[in-house]
Amino acid sequence: MINTRVDLSPSQIEHLKTLVSGTVSTNETILDQHGRDESAIPPVRPSAVVVPRSTEEVSKVLKYCNTEKIPVVAFGAGSSLEGHVLPLFGGISLDLTEMNKIIEIKPDDLVVRVEPGVHRMALNEKLATQGLFFSVDPGADATLGGMASTGAAGTTTVRYGAMRDNVLALTAVMADGTVIKTGRETRKLSAGYDLTRLLVGSEGTLAVITELTLRVFGIPEKMAAAIVRFPTLSDGVTAATAIVRSGIAIARCEFLDAKCIKNVNSHDGLNLSEMPTLFFEFHGSPVGVAEDAKSVKEIVEEFGGSEFEWTADEGARRKLWQARHNAYWAGIAAHPGKRAVSTDAAVPLSKLSEAVQIAEQILSKHPYPFSILGHVADANFHCFIVTDPAKPEELEDVRHITHEITMKMIEMGGTCTGEHGIGSGKIAALIEETGAPAVSIMKLIKQTLDPNNILNPGKVFN
Repeated sequence: MINTRVDLSPSQIEHLKTLVSGTVSTNETILDQHGRDESAIPPVRPSAVVVPRSTEEVSKVLKYCNTEKIPVVAFGAGSSLEGHVLPLFGGISLDLTEMNKIIEIKPDDLVVRVEPGVHRMALNEKLATQGLFFSVDPGADATLGGMASTGAAGTTTVRYGAMRDNVLALTAVMADGTVIKTGRETRKLSAGYDLTRLLVGSEGTLAVITELTLRVFGIPEKMAAAIVRFPTLSDGVTAATAIVRSGIAIARCEFLDAKCIKNVNSHDGLNLSEMPTLFFEFHGSPVGVAEDAKSVKEIVEEFGGSEFEWTADEGARRKLWQARHNAYWAGIAAHPGKRAVSTDAAVPLSKLSEAVQIAEQILSKHPYPFSILGHVADANFHCFIVTDPAKPEELEDVRHITHEITMKMIEMGGTCTGEHGIGSGKIAALIEETGAPAVSIMKLIKQTLDPNNILNPGKVFN
């Protein structure tokens, strides 16, 4: 069982070089690149970075590392927000970025097979040539293997679902090097335990994903975007929940508070009114999109919404949503030299307005700059809190604040993470949310599949 740092010997590094056609590196710059992600968690270097190019090579590496009890942490884009890719116990960072083939597109079946190192945007560029798109959009241009491992979601979840809904089948390598295949290319499957859903969201602690079969969609005939402003954030959230209950088939529904709008204005050269704002997107026929926008306008006006603007112009739509996706980076750019901690709570839809108010009240008691944004239509929101990385005491204080917010959300029947995952930062919250007996079952699964604890140790639970 791995519970202390493992550094590789020269002979172990030389042996790993015989197992892969890619590189095995101990270069300090490369180690640094693989020892950090987008979280504020302090970096931790791996002992080596290993780059395989096939499932067979991954299998050889894991079989050897299991025998030698070397920790293995899979690495994609490094865009995670909970320290998933940090090698807390040393060992190797298994860089899957050279496993980046789009293996097969099946337009008639609306599926695509890819390797884990394919980036989301690259896949959509290829799919667009056949009138298709992959729907899960977390904002970051993450790798699909990483998105599956964290159970990613994003702005389109309300219409198209999260990764758990869109991964149909997997090829994965277990800790001992055994290669398994899960799922089928069918929309329905009721054959035995659902191993696909077990691995999606397991954060690389149970297996290393080496191939994914994904559900894709036809590009809608028409897409349009709209924005509307509100006197308060609570008004906007209440309006959004009313829209969801109305049954209007919105494709995206996001909220940004006034601070977020100020930041994206500066970052993206926009001139949006600095008020709490809802962003919408509509997909369908030209007539259907116009009707949906009209219905949304009528509802938001009942809740104090004003300055309703909508556009079917593709360039304007893309610019608007790029600004939304840049909200995280815009917040950092507004505070040079700082880092950000992001919460990821989700609550029952009826509790969202109250939850946002509680989070705002807690944050307002402290001196740290913050903003609030989120995927309001599925009741998942993020508090963006700025901290100085040169002051560890600030980071520790912010962690206490985010834990307080998270506990309040759990008390309301919510979850500590709607899409970012547990990583190393929400281990205590997972126990509070699910209870010790449920976590014990998770540990039994982990111990059965990875008895030597080589796969991403220190994540999900201690």
